[in-house]
Amino acid sequence: MQLDHLSSAGNAYRSASRLTPGFLICATVAVAAQFLADHHGAPVMLLALMLGIALHFLSDVERASAGIEYTARRVLRIGVALLGARITPELMAGIDVADIALVTAAVAAVILFALAAAWALNRGWRLAILTGGAVAICGASAAMAIAAVLPSNDRSERNLTFTVIGVTVLSTVAMIVYPLMCAALGLDDRTAGVFIGGTIHDVAQVVGAGFSVSEETGETATLVKMLRVIMLAPTVICLSLVFRGGAPSGRRSAGRAPLVPRFVLVFISLAALNASGLLPRPVAEVLVALSGWALVLGIAAIGMKTSLSSLSSVGTTAIVLLVAETVFMAAIVLGGLLLIGQGSAP
Repeated sequence: MQLDHLSSAGNAYRSASRLTPGFLICATVAVAAQFLADHHGAPVMLLALMLGIALHFLSDVERASAGIEYTARRVLRIGVALLGARITPELMAGIDVADIALVTAAVAAVILFALAAAWALNRGWRLAILTGGAVAICGASAAMAIAAVLPSNDRSERNLTFTVIGVTVLSTVAMIVYPLMCAALGLDDRTAGVFIGGTIHDVAQVVGAGFSVSEETGETATLVKMLRVIMLAPTVICLSLVFRGGAPSGRRSAGRAPLVPRFVLVFISLAALNASGLLPRPVAEVLVALSGWALVLGIAAIGMKTSLSSLSSVGTTAIVLLVAETVFMAAIVLGGLLLIGQGSAP
């Protein structure tokens, strides 16, 4: 018995020793990205990704490669799982039926539009689902969660990196443009909040755009954005079920694959606990902070695994696809607001 314990401890030590160098490199990049974001106001995800790409050569170093791979996969999933702690009782209390219907319809419509547009542009369905899900739900976080359940190929990491960069850049543009659109269209504060929260990809840019209009717009935008975050779990579950039974290409998933990925179950459990008020607020705050760091670590690792030469091969049509999805998202949310009588025409 004692020998078994010693053997297990030895295996754990060897595994940790193998993963530590690469993980520490990712941690260093994450800290640097956070420092730059805090001092210069740039999106931390984009900074972590770009710094990681600059250090791509490290992914070929034998001592570092295992830890980078571990961080890109396992740590990234931990970050997505802990996002469930963002779902607060205040969020659930502030949601009405119209918001739920609009967000649900928009998410489904954008993903379907992405598949149709990708077919028209002669792009693959993997890129369509990845970009469509990122645009429809919550930007980079959604891209990372969806990438975790999509069947992988030799372009998977390139597509994920492109999607993260693309949605981050478009979110920043939208943060500036959408408040001006709301003013030009004569939207009231609450309607502007629903529009901003229902269309901008990343949470930080939603907050920035919303509160640049008014406090009510900022609070409403944040609420609607978190409602979109809630859609992450059912979307990933549906994709997991599809690819477990058989991908569109006909390739069947491994029989041992879980019906629902564990990180999605953790997301749902944390969301349910926090939404019902059973998760102490200090614990939820710690989990949200850990989620943020895990996502930055994971995206830094993804960057290290991506070369600029592979990224440049993504093609102009991929950019057109992502921009088209973003425009479609804005159009369908604005159209929905006007249709249900929550918006006001100029």
